[in-house]
Order: sequence, then structure tokens, then C-alpha cells
Amino acid sequence: MNWDDIFTAMFGGLADYPEILALVWNSVIAGAVLGLVGGLIGVFVMQRDMAFAVHGISELSFAGAAAALLIGVDVVTGSIVGSLIAAALIGWLGARARDRNSIIGVLMPFGLGLGILFLSLYNGRSANRFSLLTGQIVSVQSGQLGWLIAIGTVVLLGLLLIWRPLRFDSLDPNSAAARGVPTGAVSIVFMLLLGLIVAVAVHIIGALLVMALLVTPAAAAMRVASGPIAVPVLAAVFGFVSAVGGILLAIAGTLPVSPYITTISFLIYLVCRVVGARRGRVVRSRVVGSGAQAHPAHA
Repeated sequence: MNWDDIFTAMFGGLADYPEILALVWNSVIAGAVLGLVGGLIGVFVMQRDMAFAVHGISELSFAGAAAALLIGVDVVTGSIVGSLIAAALIGWLGARARDRNSIIGVLMPFGLGLGILFLSLYNGRSANRFSLLTGQIVSVQSGQLGWLIAIGTVVLLGLLLIWRPLRFDSLDPNSAAARGVPTGAVSIVFMLLLGLIVAVAVHIIGALLVMALLVTPAAAAMRVASGPIAVPVLAAVFGFVSAVGGILLAIAGTLPVSPYITTISFLIYLVCRVVGARRGRVVRSRVVGSGAQAHPAHA
């Protein structure tokens, strides 16, 4: 492969960009919904230290999607079933962090192994199998778009309904339980909502790279903001830019959408990390300076 081949793979479709954009407009809308909702729920994923759980759920979602592909039913349905099963198991069996990580560690290879088995038995187009792992921008059909938007709406409304107890439980679970917050029920509901949005993410970006939209935007937002409104808003914006920007760049060539989304998301995180580090140094220097002025050295 030479530089001309690389350029063609990345930008070979620029001449037909408007026509291609019209063909994948459903995916752009689905990516926008996923980026916004994924960024919001990612804040609680980070606060609850559950980034590992996102990957575990995605593996069983992949297994469900692969099973659906094998038996000839809707892939989105199979992905949702797999995600909800994984989310329920993690939420029910992994009440404590140590138990949760061990449960995820058991489920991840099991789900991935099942998915590989189902794909090995599938005799259809190889592109369908590859897209479950790395995403495919043309995978969202008109009938599926309504389902994906409905799932995103359900997740968003569910988050809004449990926002205050979920935030309290995420930041200080012991105090939340002492104040009468039903932490077990909140955890189960949150895991089910997470399972639903992971199923959507698997359909857009693939099972291997789900964390690029459900973890990285929130991690970036938490580097430059700390307020209860600023962090979710920034995370949603970062997720939206990563998802939609990645799709718009991907249709200019023939490469999968996932490298573009993950690269944009990673670059946003790097910029936020640099900005956050510089801001932290400025704040520390001001604190040191004010302390020196308040307590001058005595001769």
C-alpha cells in the first residue's frame, strides 16, 4: 500500500460527498443521539467507576447481535437483549465494586467467545460480521432509526427521572443509603439504562470501541469542569462532536467509522487534559502566592 492508496481510502469519496451524505443521513442522526445520551450517562459511569462494566456489557451485546445475525432476526433486537442480560447480571450480582469487577471479568470472555462462535457459523456477507466489531455507517436503516431514537429517548428520560438519587448514590453511596435512597433499585435501573445505550453504541461504533463514546467524553469533561451542570453538558457536547464528526469524516472515504470517532474523542480528551493540567498549575501557584503574602517571613 502506498500513499495514494491511503489518500483514496480516506478521501476517495469527496467527489460524491453530498450523495453519500444523503445515503447515510440516518446514521448521522443516530450518531447524534448516541453522542448526546452517551456523554450524559458516561458522567455517572465515571463517577461510579464503571468504565470496565461498559466493555463487559458491550461483549454480551455483541454476542446477542451475532446470534440475531445467525438466526436471521433484527440485529438491534439481539443487541438489546444481550445488553440487558449483561446489565441485569452485573447490577444484581455485582453490588460491591470487587464483586462487580469479577463478574465483568467472567462475562467479557464468555460474551466474546459466544459472539465469535455465532459469527463463525454465519455464512452471509463478511461485512456484516466485521461491522459488529468495528461499526458501519450504513448499518442504520429507516426502520431501525425509529427504534434507536426511541431507545435514546427512553434512556434520557430514565436518567432525568432518577438524576438526583443517582447522583447522590454515585458520589457518596454510604450517605445515600443512610438517607433512605434505594441504592439497590437505583443501581439496577442505571445498569438497565446503560445496557440500552450500549446496544445502540454497538450498532453504530462496534463492540470493541464502545468506550470511545460512553467513557472518553465524560472523562474529558471532568478534566476541565466540576459543576453538576457543566460536566454533563460538556460531556454531551464532546460525545456529539465525536460521533457526528467521525461519521462526517468517514463518509469521505472507505474506512470504517470507528477509527474516526475514537480519534476525535481521544484528541478532545488530550486537549482537556492539557487544559486541566495548566489550570491546576495556575491555581496552585495562586494559592502558594496568597499564602506567602498572608504569612510573610519575619526578619
